[in-house]
Amino acid sequence: MTKSLFPGFDGLMTLSRREGVDVRPTLLRVLTDLYVQTSTHSDDEQRQFVELATRLIDQVDDATRAAVKARLAVYAQTPVPVLQKLGLVATHEGRRVPLAREIPTPPSGPSRVPTEAEQRMATNMAMQPKEAAEIHDMFFRAGASERALILHNLAQSPLKAAPRIPTVRARRAIQILEMAAIAGDVENFAFELVESLILPSRVAAQIVDDAGGEALAVAARALDMPSPVFQRILLFFKPEIGTSVNEVYRLSRLYDRLGERAALVMLAAWRGSTLAVTRAKYQAALHDGERQRARAGAGQTRPGAQPGSAPGVRMGTGGSSDR
Repeated sequence: MTKSLFPGFDGLMTLSRREGVDVRPTLLRVLTDLYVQTSTHSDDEQRQFVELATRLIDQVDDATRAAVKARLAVYAQTPVPVLQKLGLVATHEGRRVPLAREIPTPPSGPSRVPTEAEQRMATNMAMQPKEAAEIHDMFFRAGASERALILHNLAQSPLKAAPRIPTVRARRAIQILEMAAIAGDVENFAFELVESLILPSRVAAQIVDDAGGEALAVAARALDMPSPVFQRILLFFKPEIGTSVNEVYRLSRLYDRLGERAALVMLAAWRGSTLAVTRAKYQAALHDGERQRARAGAGQTRPGAQPGSAPGVRMGTGGSSDR
């Protein structure tokens, strides 16, 4: 099971310890999600899950451990060694230990007040459709290093950012996107990007199809998606990235360094680029209409005497013609 989905598992663990981007919480959640998707497992699958999960349980944070514990507590086929590791069964017995009720999360404190510089930058320069289209095209044409530089520059630019996505709406979108990614549902994933980020379908399709993954990172940061969720989406939704140790870490580092302002400025560019495309289309249509009307007007002018035509004949008083 895990071998086919995560051929670079050991490499991810080694790189995690060496470079400081900890993907162990993400890996444990992904392994758990994969394991509980089916009701039966082969002996080899069970052995691999026990080996990997028991290694990771002691190495992750309390929140990840609690989430995994909740998933496996209600799964009938959870191996006993994993249950014991999570404290769900007594060490020498196979009987499950009842779970305590979840402790409610204390309300979060007031959000940080933007600094004067941030407020000045956010209200300085509204982005014109032409500028938005140029930023959009430049980003999608650029390579990985150039995209990182573009995002860095956007964070420092005076361009006006898009408004933050409301917290309740963003949380709902994050849940839907994660479920769609796990299910491999490309259509609903793209549809949720359209709905939550107020994006045109064309741009949402570009984000989904983007091979580099940076566009997906920008969309996730605009929703304030937690880093572990973004990593899980990479592993499930972008298998060409998820199976590469270097790509997982490159995008994880990019995401952790990507600021909210840069993502929201890019979001504004994505939205504004559609206006530029629409204007260009209608301007071309209007220009063609003007040309057609000009040609029609020229064709309706009164024609003069044609060469070779007979001159008019003037009749005399006697009814005879004057020659």
